[in-house]
Amino acid sequence: MKPPHQNGPHSALEPHAIQIIEAKPDHTFHLNLEALKEIVQRPLVRDKRVMIVSVAGAFRKGKSFLLDFILRYLKKRALQNPGDSWLGPAEDKLTGFSWRSGSERDTNGILLWSEPFFVKTRSGDEIVVLIMDTQGSFDNQSTVRDCATIFALSTMISSCQVFNISMNIQEDDLQHLQLFTEYGRLALQSSQGKPFQRLIFLVRDWSFPYEYPYGAEGGAKKLSKILQISSNQHDELKNVRGHINSCFSHVDCFLMPHPGLKVATSPEFVGQLKDIEPEFLNELKAFTDYIFSADKLQCKMINDQAITASDLVAYFESYMKIYQGDELPEPKTMLQATAEANNLAAVSAARELYQREMELFCGGDKPYMKSDILETHHRHLSDKALEKFKSVRKMGGSAFSETYAAELHSQIDEVFVNYSKQNEAKNLFHTAKTPLTLFLLVIVCYVLSGTCVMFGVCTFANLFSIFMGIVILSLCTWAYSRLTGDYSEVSKVIDTCAEVAWDNLFCSFVQKITDKASFSTKKLTGAGDTSESKKGK
Repeated sequence: MKPPHQNGPHSALEPHAIQIIEAKPDHTFHLNLEALKEIVQRPLVRDKRVMIVSVAGAFRKGKSFLLDFILRYLKKRALQNPGDSWLGPAEDKLTGFSWRSGSERDTNGILLWSEPFFVKTRSGDEIVVLIMDTQGSFDNQSTVRDCATIFALSTMISSCQVFNISMNIQEDDLQHLQLFTEYGRLALQSSQGKPFQRLIFLVRDWSFPYEYPYGAEGGAKKLSKILQISSNQHDELKNVRGHINSCFSHVDCFLMPHPGLKVATSPEFVGQLKDIEPEFLNELKAFTDYIFSADKLQCKMINDQAITASDLVAYFESYMKIYQGDELPEPKTMLQATAEANNLAAVSAARELYQREMELFCGGDKPYMKSDILETHHRHLSDKALEKFKSVRKMGGSAFSETYAAELHSQIDEVFVNYSKQNEAKNLFHTAKTPLTLFLLVIVCYVLSGTCVMFGVCTFANLFSIFMGIVILSLCTWAYSRLTGDYSEVSKVIDTCAEVAWDNLFCSFVQKITDKASFSTKKLTGAGDTSESKKGK
């Protein structure tokens, strides 16, 4: 493979590309803060308004190649009048940002050119121009989140975002732009008005000049047709176009011809003008004028305020913190989003089946039933709901659906807890447990107090009488709270105390009586069966 075309080794004073944001193998991003400060906090730069030009788009589509011509233009413009000669001699190699022929990704993360360029606006003010190169989207090493983060960051930072597209503006280009810019807009919740500034659709290798001519004029006509919203369009198409128009202050388009067969196919191509089609070079000159003409220069604005070069440090830090944290949702591919929605719909349908069947079995109008019977029916309906979920055709495969099956099981358990509480509320004894317990405590205290008086133990008799008075007062307070709704917290405390008293004083006693009654009933039933058998004989 041909090595990357770049400037080669450079000294600290020699202009070169500096990696500001590094995309790491574990799909995290690192901000090289010192390198950024080295560029924007120079004495002659820091307090000037700044224009940031960025090129973003799919990988291996010639972004860095294009930016190197822009660098060449700006270097000559710094000499006040570049004219046609800024392209340079036909034999000169193209240097600047690293680029190469081939199919593998070359650029990583986000890079800034270390040399700021000073340009005068129409009003005569001098501004700083910074050139930004970005990692290409949709290579086989990057996730959707990686692509969205890089594109969003470059759009948020730049004042002119060039969206590099191959051959034509397709609907998937617009959808990806919508996804990436929405990811950026989420990070700018507090921004006023349109969050981003100028967007240029740069259509490379345009093959239909007979429909729309090369350049800005043909691009404007093409873009107008693409972004047109009509009444008979599907809502999805309307939403994409409406989103793009709502995000950018200016949206333009430029149609660029193919640079030539040698540029695209020769591993020996090193950027010499003699190997590039003249038609491409003519439009390249028109494109640089289109971006950097005095009336097109756009300083970076945030909330309608022009920022200086040194301000970029704070904004880079702020944006990186957002994307490194968990504040933003995980962007998904169309397949992931569809599969997720598909599985969530199946979960919802299965849960509704469970709720409908449980409502018929133990709903609000049904009598109290034993907890073990309710538990058995719950398990039966839970299995039925799971079968319902599995029977629905879902995208994403069985492994993807397992997470949602677990979620369904969790939701059903939560619903069952509510039905269990509702069923317990129908239990007459459960409702009357507190007053019954308090009443029994009053009787016990009364009997014990009387017994103590009979045996002359007046001290204990008085204690039992005082306790009986407290219980009677608690019973009255509980009744008042239940009737009026006042003092609900006091009522809960009384319920808790009554529960403790029942479990420790009366429950075992009642259980023994119940067991004896059950044993006696079985004994009588057994004797009756024996006598019947004897009569039969």
